[in-house]
Amino acid sequence: MDLTDNVMSYYSLDPNVARNLSNSTITAPTMEAITPRWLLSFLPWVSVEAGVYRLNQVKRRNYDSTMEVLENPEMLPRVTLDNLRERELPETFADYEDMPKEYILSAVKTILRMNSHVTDIFNSPLDQKEQEMRLTIEAMKERQELEVINNEKFGLLHCVSPRMRVASRYGIPTPDDMDELLTRVWKKPSFFLAHPRAIAAFGRECTRRGVPPVTVNLYGSPFLTWRGVPILPCDKLLIDGRTCNMSPAGKTNILLMRVGEREQGVIGLHQPGIPDEGMIPSLSVKYAGIDNKGIASYIMSLYFSAAVLADDALGMLENVEVGYYYDYT
Repeated sequence: MDLTDNVMSYYSLDPNVARNLSNSTITAPTMEAITPRWLLSFLPWVSVEAGVYRLNQVKRRNYDSTMEVLENPEMLPRVTLDNLRERELPETFADYEDMPKEYILSAVKTILRMNSHVTDIFNSPLDQKEQEMRLTIEAMKERQELEVINNEKFGLLHCVSPRMRVASRYGIPTPDDMDELLTRVWKKPSFFLAHPRAIAAFGRECTRRGVPPVTVNLYGSPFLTWRGVPILPCDKLLIDGRTCNMSPAGKTNILLMRVGEREQGVIGLHQPGIPDEGMIPSLSVKYAGIDNKGIASYIMSLYFSAAVLADDALGMLENVEVGYYYDYT
């Protein structure tokens, strides 16, 4: 046997060995759980001064449950039509609620821990602390959007007035149901908010009826619209109470809202300029020291809430079935 057979196993440099002389192009860490969070982007954010937002409203009428729900339950100032005759004019004033509702900011919190050895020697080409904080903030903002919709105290699903709820006629979301929802939030509706599967179910109903929704581009992304109102996708509107529900069928809700403080709509609440503010407004990042294992800790708190300034600013289509399909063959 020729000894050169083992020595000359290749006619050129082994590519796997050659990689030792090259640099790999790396990506920043990715996280599939990150969503567009359109609600947080489209919602106007109002600054609070000291963690509390007080909603002053005109006083409402007193009526028991047996009475028909009033179209306008507020006690409005009295006015009259004067046809230029001499007559007594009504005396009036606007009366306010004695105990207005107050919204106190809530917080999504966590403690980020970083080994000092990692930030000392493994910090190029990407800043380890920066990447850890970026991904942690993404997770905090995902939880923020979830709470804005589902929180039992201030979540939008729990703030819908009984007179602003619409029951789906057939379970599936139809154009008629969406039109009915628009009759409830008819004063400058801003957008619908629905789970992507609910939007797909509505699209199937529109296709079946020959009225495909118009698409518009906002913030560089396409959105379906209905009657000119965009439909924003949001996976925080749960299906059967779960965030990741891949079962063939399930029920969810569709929201329609008017937004903005001037419009007496739905708003987000935060407090920019807090001590130790981090990369985004109302995010506090406090350095909490290094333990005897060389691990640094950072206390991260994201303060926020949401408020519905008038009952007619938020409507909901309830118990929408997302799993019904048609056979067009």
